[in-house]
Amino acid sequence: MQRPDVLVLGAGGTVGAAWMGGVLAGIAAETGIDLASCEHIVGTSAGSMLAADLLAGVEPRTTGPAGAGAPTEADEETALLLAGPDAHGDNGGNGDGRARGRARRLGGSLASAAGNTLAPIALSLGRAPGALVRAAALARMDEPTGSLDDLGARIARHGLRWDGRLRVACVDRARGRRVVFGAPGAPTATVAEAVQASCSIPWIYQPVRIGEDDYVDGAVWSPTNMDAAPALRETHVLCLAPMGGPLGTRERHPAVRAATTTAIRLETLTLQRRGAHVTVVLPEPADATEHARVTGHRQGRTLAREPA
Repeated sequence: MQRPDVLVLGAGGTVGAAWMGGVLAGIAAETGIDLASCEHIVGTSAGSMLAADLLAGVEPRTTGPAGAGAPTEADEETALLLAGPDAHGDNGGNGDGRARGRARRLGGSLASAAGNTLAPIALSLGRAPGALVRAAALARMDEPTGSLDDLGARIARHGLRWDGRLRVACVDRARGRRVVFGAPGAPTATVAEAVQASCSIPWIYQPVRIGEDDYVDGAVWSPTNMDAAPALRETHVLCLAPMGGPLGTRERHPAVRAATTTAIRLETLTLQRRGAHVTVVLPEPADATEHARVTGHRQGRTLAREPA
């Protein structure tokens, strides 16, 4: 295996982060490749935490990003709002539980709508209708009370600066559009602010104010944001996509799985049309167990490889 030019780390919550840590640790152990030396790393939600840790010299681990502020909600892996949060019932009767329940119901409806021919293209590839739908959905949600300030402080201690390598996907809450911090033309922000925003699940955590705008979880736009990778002809892209497989103990709404898979495939096709070589690795069913989480790098399956 050669070192990828671009590493894409998708959303997936703490379980997905553990799986991605196992994959990265396995690659490093078996090939000796230093993935922190990739030309670019694109991170979304939990993937942005992992990317920041990697660039700060923290070795990948099978237990996921550690330290103060790492989100621990079991349903963080369902942060892709428009691909539909999982449809299980509320946990408890508190405000956060009710907010998550409303988000699940709204997301489930939108996921079902995404099953027609045109919606996945609009929603997954960032056409104007997708931004409008996201903005409307986010506007209907109550303001959450949770905070990821501890996570922001932990990432800030890394002392990272934007040097052209790191890209962090977030969503502008008011406009429903994707913003990729670290990319040319992106608003000014610290790495810590961008990572905190990318992890701010709209129905659990408060949005992060950067400049004059509020930003939320990048998974609201896409489970990987792979199409934001600076990849052209002959660029080798490795994408780890936890949400494309059955991680966790709960079965998601069928529309969620379909919409998530559609988004990943469309983004893969986008890069392949640019002439990039794309490898997407998804979890296997066995990765839902604790043993597989520890040895996740042996369990992944490949969704896509060379350009079509």
